[in-house]
Amino acid sequence: MTLDASQASTTENGSGTLDPAAFGLPVVADAEIPAELHELVAGMRRLVDVVAHTGAPPERLAHASTIVTELADQLDMDRREIGTMLRRDYPDASAEYGTVTNVVTGITNPAAPPLELKRHEAGEETPAGVSAAITLGGVYQGPPGLVHGGWISAMLDQALGEAASAAGMPGLTAHLEADYPNPTPLFTPLTIRAWVTGSERRKVFVRAEIRNGDQVTARGSAIMVQILPTLAAGGDATQRST
Repeated sequence: MTLDASQASTTENGSGTLDPAAFGLPVVADAEIPAELHELVAGMRRLVDVVAHTGAPPERLAHASTIVTELADQLDMDRREIGTMLRRDYPDASAEYGTVTNVVTGITNPAAPPLELKRHEAGEETPAGVSAAITLGGVYQGPPGLVHGGWISAMLDQALGEAASAAGMPGLTAHLEADYPNPTPLFTPLTIRAWVTGSERRKVFVRAEIRNGDQVTARGSAIMVQILPTLAAGGDATQRST
């Protein structure tokens, strides 16, 4: 979620943005993630791909399994709490927050593609929003040679949510629709784009699309329900479920 100064309240942090710590969530800055962890995550993504496609003989598989178990035992310490948020700071004093282990964009999660959505300004033919380029390999396969529909939906959902956040209206998905007009291929550069089309009270209306070149392979639309500063400050239960 991207939170800006327009949402400031008693839950502000030093940059004037709504701080997830006000929800009782741990926060870690992007710069605090060591380079060695980034390298490890990249290595694990390669390992997952190799394991998924290997035809190695049983004795080599057994040896590799032993090594993986030993490595897991070595690293299983000082685990981050569930809900830990990653903070990225921007020059305009806004901050972007997301769960550090997010399965679509989490920089510490080897299962994430990862999808790196970035904010962009409005163009002649494109509204302001977020966009990303990504190429998905075999571990995201559904039908032969194609991206699994569940992963397509997950990426659309993530883009839709981040577009709402980038517009200063972070929230949770209340309704999501996805259409797949064309197959989404593996091993092919894809572009993802999402933008806000309107809002009504706490509802935010968002659209997204995935393209293979000029061809749209998936479209998504969602209604996001905004997270209000009053909820972080201890708003009542009826607000939380609205």
